[in-house]
Amino acid sequence: MRWSGRNIGLTALLFVATIAAWEAVVRVFQIPVFILPAPTQVGMALYRGLASGVYLDHLKYTLLETLLGFIVGSALGFFLGTAVAMNRYVEFFFYPYIIMFQSLPKVALAPLIVVWFGLGLTSKVINAALVAFFPLLVNTMVGLKSADEDRVSLMRSLAASDQQIFWMLRLPNALPFVMAGLDVAMIFALIGAIVAEFVGAQRGLGMLIQSMNFNMDVSGQFSILLILSLVGLILNRIIMLIRRRVMFWDPSEKSALEPATDDVAAPRVGRVVAARAKEGVTP
Repeated sequence: MRWSGRNIGLTALLFVATIAAWEAVVRVFQIPVFILPAPTQVGMALYRGLASGVYLDHLKYTLLETLLGFIVGSALGFFLGTAVAMNRYVEFFFYPYIIMFQSLPKVALAPLIVVWFGLGLTSKVINAALVAFFPLLVNTMVGLKSADEDRVSLMRSLAASDQQIFWMLRLPNALPFVMAGLDVAMIFALIGAIVAEFVGAQRGLGMLIQSMNFNMDVSGQFSILLILSLVGLILNRIIMLIRRRVMFWDPSEKSALEPATDDVAAPRVGRVVAARAKEGVTP
């Protein structure tokens, strides 16, 4: 999506209108703070948590769990997805077990993982990795199998090896699917880390939410949810930037993150004219 000044303005206006309506509803109907706090109360709780450094300390731990779980889960998903897509025997023997495992609710597995691996970092990373694993697995399989068979046959007729076909055709063709899987896996890893912290943890934003829940500090819970939403948005943006660098040949990726003006056609025409001028062609 190309972001223009108009789009940014409308998004900001919608956000301000939502906050104002939320504040008005709470004030007019006098909703108790332990049911639904006003945005101003959430803002004060957020300020106190950030000023004291408590939120940042727990945020660092949650981010570490998320990133490690994302790396482990994505790597396993990519390599196993590649093996399943490229070898029908691996698919025949392993894919049914993968589906059975994925059918298990990860919320139910989290307590077992915490019991087996303790309250420390390991259990959170494992749970985050398990949640992030499946999107990469499926997207890698679909991407590798979606290569045009006519092109595969053409490369085989030119005596290309399986390795050459993989690196020169199948993997580039699968990259859009893999990058989409990474986008989903990153958010899932964050959710997996928070779920594991709910079950049992020594540090982390999930543990902090549980503590505030026991103390009926709803404003504090909302402030942490706001932080998690912003963290998810930032992580998503990072994946978008990586996708833009990796898929540099894709025109849609080149323009996806570029700010747009209201007159979209003019810059495009200018680029075409400049390109023709370099080639010595007059428009």
